[in-house]
Amino acid sequence: MRMRYIELSVGAFMVLGVIAIVLMAFRVSGLTLQTSDDTYTIKAHFENLGGLTEKAKVSMSGVTIGRVTDIYLDQEWYSAVVEMEIDKSMSTLTTDTSASILTAGLLGEKYIGLTVGAESDYLKDGDWIDDTQSAIVLEELIGRFLFNSAENN
Repeated sequence: MRMRYIELSVGAFMVLGVIAIVLMAFRVSGLTLQTSDDTYTIKAHFENLGGLTEKAKVSMSGVTIGRVTDIYLDQEWYSAVVEMEIDKSMSTLTTDTSASILTAGLLGEKYIGLTVGAESDYLKDGDWIDDTQSAIVLEELIGRFLFNSAENN
């Protein structure tokens, strides 16, 4: 009887471990059970994405309010277009909202940070954010620093 209790305990522990790994995989991959009815889409042009990828988070004041759903090149303007799904609970984003591509930590993941403006009109499904700031690419900064220091010598 004692051996059966140990085997059941180990089995239950293994099942809980597998469930934890599956939940962690969903969390890390950015997959959610949220339906698209709870979101609306906005778009923005960026000159340099600096490694931003689909499923990257969109945040405001450090709180995740959406996800990047699509990235493609605008053939007319030759700039990157980023489509974002924003939670309907954040339907008060003003038309002068600005979007910046930021990095979590020094070499962390890229994400979009939104900053609300002061306009009285709100962004609706399919609207564009006009005020954008592209990613700061670490390699470009190092290149500028090295070029400037070599130029000064």
